[in-house]
Amino acid sequence: MTITKNQENEKLTMKIEGRLDTTTAPELEAELKKSLDDVKELVFDISELAYISSAGLRVLLSAQKVMNKQGKMTVKGTNEAVMEIFEVTGFVDILNIE
Repeated sequence: MTITKNQENEKLTMKIEGRLDTTTAPELEAELKKSLDDVKELVFDISELAYISSAGLRVLLSAQKVMNKQGKMTVKGTNEAVMEIFEVTGFVDILNIE
């Protein structure tokens, strides 16, 4: 998995490429913990995300909970395979997906 961060003022965009699974989810979680302090808008660009597991979903859910308190979170670039996982798990009702 590759994480590319781009911060402009209070907006943080994180592009995630590859697989977000049990092995890589802790890396994203750690990156989020040290990056979200002054962020009012968090954008995940997952256009290059090939796969997301339950561990990856958990990280997105915890990021959503943090952003509910301090701003907003958007998930962009969802491909068909990842969107199917979001639909089956009910995450389409939890996340703001564009």
